[in-house]
Amino acid sequence: MYKLFIKKLLASLALAATLSTSVLAAKIDLDQEIHISAGRQAGDLKNKIASYLDNVVITQGSLKINADLVQVYSQKDQDVRTYVAKGQPATFEQLLEDGSKIRLQANEIRYEPLIYTITISGNALMTQAGSEVSGEKIVYNTLTEQLAAEGGNNQSVTTILKPKVKSENN
Repeated sequence: MYKLFIKKLLASLALAATLSTSVLAAKIDLDQEIHISAGRQAGDLKNKIASYLDNVVITQGSLKINADLVQVYSQKDQDVRTYVAKGQPATFEQLLEDGSKIRLQANEIRYEPLIYTITISGNALMTQAGSEVSGEKIVYNTLTEQLAAEGGNNQSVTTILKPKVKSENN
């Protein structure tokens, strides 16, 4: 009984450590400066909407967004922003705490950093460590590293898992 208790305690501590490293990865990028490069820029100051057009590149720490058009919506009197990127495709990349890179691509990417959510739609594809998930819509939480994928009109969600390469020592 004591051994079972110790195993459960160690499993709980391992889960907490995993969640805290995911939190760390997401928070480190959020604390970095945001750099936006584009061919053109327009702003609607009254409605707090900034639009970036033509070869848009946004970086923040290890996070990188590439798109044809990005609109940044700000909340009045708050530091809350939503980024909507469009392209053929628009892409989102971020380095995870374990050193692997996640890559998302779709016709539209909606990034809401303060709630740690990225929603991609229209030919949505997520890749990590050689494995991939595709569908019409994918919602990814950068904090918990969890995803939900949906197919569209007569389209299913497709997952391709890359097998782990076995070393000669195994």
